[in-house]
Amino acid sequence: MNLFHQIPLEIRWVVYVVAMIVFVSLFALFAIWLERKVAAWAQDRMGPMETGGFHGWSQTIADMIKLLLKEDIIPDAADRGLFKLAPYIVFTSSFAAFAVLPFAANLIGSDLNIGIYYIVAVSSLVVISIIMAGWASNNKWSLYGGMRAASQMISYEIPVALSLLVPILLVGSLSMQDLVKVQAGGFWNWTIFGNALGRGSILQLPFTIVAFIIYFWASLAEVNRVPFDLPEGESEIIGFHVEYSAMRFGMFFFAEFANMFLVSGVAVALFLGGWHAPFPFLEVSAETSLIWCNVIGTFWFIGKALILVFIQMWLRWTLPRLRVDQLMHVCWKVFLPFSFANVLIVSLLVVIS
Repeated sequence: MNLFHQIPLEIRWVVYVVAMIVFVSLFALFAIWLERKVAAWAQDRMGPMETGGFHGWSQTIADMIKLLLKEDIIPDAADRGLFKLAPYIVFTSSFAAFAVLPFAANLIGSDLNIGIYYIVAVSSLVVISIIMAGWASNNKWSLYGGMRAASQMISYEIPVALSLLVPILLVGSLSMQDLVKVQAGGFWNWTIFGNALGRGSILQLPFTIVAFIIYFWASLAEVNRVPFDLPEGESEIIGFHVEYSAMRFGMFFFAEFANMFLVSGVAVALFLGGWHAPFPFLEVSAETSLIWCNVIGTFWFIGKALILVFIQMWLRWTLPRLRVDQLMHVCWKVFLPFSFANVLIVSLLVVIS
């Protein structure tokens, strides 16, 4: 512990940033391969099997190399500056949110006292990059796709934020570390089961479950996943990135999978115990071993997040795409009223408890 803190803060930050870049890149490669396998499983087929040997594990690596070698085409009438900038903003805004994601008790980039607020604010920059990509392409279908994506993401940010208020109200902190620490002691103390503070579990249980369900479904719209993938609805409208090719298109693709892990990680941290094991005897104390505490904590955090990522993929190959009017109906007439009512009731329970 002392040796760790003797390392200069700047070096620790550089190491953490490099580690996160490597993690996000490797996760995106793995998630693309996994999505192909989940799609094959849902459709009763094999999926990639040849490249790399075991179940085509390096197929995504080959596709990435292909993207790197492709010609980077920019339309003549496009706004070249904004066209080039948009993919970097979408990836940077997604990556920046990982700075406050708590992988373990002592493994977090920056434990801000407004950590969850920071995530909501930074991830909102994705909307700007999507509108920028659609506008800069100088293609009316790209613009339509960008505006549709922006309206969807801005709309669903409201129920997402309201759902996140529930664990914040129960814990009384915006710090990601604080929101996870109170969930120690077994899965029955996780926020989703209404017992984050060890009291009022019977009263809080229905409302914390509702908050988690609304957050998870609304987060699918935030990351443009089925059944809310209208911005990329190939059968009815061309997406905002139709004019992109080569690695610029790959950055949009990578950012989508990074966002899938991000929203899953936030759900794990706020509702599913974060780095804590489901049973106390599986925990490793930092006093016993700081390294093993971080390793085991990271294992549980990433494992829970991957389960939610798998569910997102499963839903993609199970559910049909909603119409745009159905999508807005679900947001404004279903999720929003339930979210408001949920926050008000939990607030009353916190006051009277």
